[in-house]
Amino acid sequence: MIDSPPGAPSSALESKHRLAAAPTVPATGFQFDLDVPQDARKSLALAWLALGLAALLASGLFSILLVLSRTPQLQTLFPVADFFRVALVVHVDLSVLVWFLAFGGALWTLSGTTRWQPLAWVAFVLSSLGTLLMCTAPFIGAATPVMANYVPVLDGSVFLGGLLLFGLGVALLCLRSMLAAAPVGMHVSGQGALHFGLNAAMVASAIAVLAFAWSWLTLPRSLDARVYYELLFWGGGHALQFAYTLLMLIGWIWLASSLGRPLRLSPRVVTLLFAIALLAVFLTPIIYLAYDVTSIEHHRLQTLLMRYGGGLVIGPIALAVLWSIWPLPRLEPAARPLRTSLIASLALFCVGGMIGFMISGSNVRIPAHYHGCIVGVTLAMMGMVYRLLPKLGFAAPASSYATWQPVIYGVGQLLHIVGLVWSGGYGVQRKVAGTDQVLRSAGEVWGMGLMGLGGLVAIVGGIMFLVIVLRALRSQHAE
Repeated sequence: MIDSPPGAPSSALESKHRLAAAPTVPATGFQFDLDVPQDARKSLALAWLALGLAALLASGLFSILLVLSRTPQLQTLFPVADFFRVALVVHVDLSVLVWFLAFGGALWTLSGTTRWQPLAWVAFVLSSLGTLLMCTAPFIGAATPVMANYVPVLDGSVFLGGLLLFGLGVALLCLRSMLAAAPVGMHVSGQGALHFGLNAAMVASAIAVLAFAWSWLTLPRSLDARVYYELLFWGGGHALQFAYTLLMLIGWIWLASSLGRPLRLSPRVVTLLFAIALLAVFLTPIIYLAYDVTSIEHHRLQTLLMRYGGGLVIGPIALAVLWSIWPLPRLEPAARPLRTSLIASLALFCVGGMIGFMISGSNVRIPAHYHGCIVGVTLAMMGMVYRLLPKLGFAAPASSYATWQPVIYGVGQLLHIVGLVWSGGYGVQRKVAGTDQVLRSAGEVWGMGLMGLGGLVAIVGGIMFLVIVLRALRSQHAE
């Protein structure tokens, strides 16, 4: 069969076929795709996806309280600063830790074999119970919120017990994924390259679990709670950033290929880039062996490792993806949500990265930086969910609402970030809310007001995503 030249008209059936199974090595570039098996792995992957979506829903409820507690004129309704901190702890852990790793669990399940299925279900049950405990902890007993980087906590038995159960579930998930990993092979295809990237993200998560355990075993519990939890999650938190970034890069490549636009990077080059990031992760245990967890060197090297080890691979892949999707072609309705998710993810992640160079001192520019990067990962995962649904046998989100959802969510988060950067220029401090913010000037008030407006718009976009996905899950339609 001879392929039609670029721009030639094609039937809806041919367009749908190209979206589902593009050729491996077209003349102008390379295609990357993830195959979705229709066996026992499907139900397990759906379970992990459901856990991630439930975590997103719960985090959205807490985010409404967060935005209201920091918005001028409304913040006086929440005079207790600890209310903001409690909501922030649960929101961050659900929207980042649980959502990202649960979605990773779905992809690792689909890319592996069917071996060790009972262990996989044990991992899921433990993670689900842990998530449930973390959600209910704010309403069961008193606990002090500790705003540690990467994994903030409520210093109480219910929340910490839930976090421990979730961590054990993720540890078993990584162990089972290693035992059931499918071989990539010597001749790396587009699918093989993405499988290697998924395996690299899984190994990075396993190293993060190892780092958390190492810190827990070596840190003296007599330390002040703020210092203790900051040091406890510092090393493993940095390793998790590699896992999140790898999942996002896989999303970029997969979504770009799903638009029928071949990538100008070969599968071998993509695999090499993923391997560079993985090599950087393997330096984490060496840092633990060389320096004490409480030392300045340990703290500094972990930061440098993330900055340079992860940053080396993002640029080439981002440029290749942008080159492949430009100019923007006309697409079938089922592919349009994929494109808007991809573009919004690229934009927000780049904005977050650029804000990182503007940080000085401890103000709200810091959350603006990581909000951009985290939202970039979230948007890539939203696009992958849209891509996965028809492969799992559900209806493809092809409505205009699905096309505009990443735009609304992305624009809302962009306004949120701009408001934080604006306010950070006036020195508004991070991790405070209500009357503790002490907004003195009109500029501070307008900046935080823009932050609140953007947050509310982003919440609308998040609710749209959940509604769109739930509607698709109710409609069986095999691809």
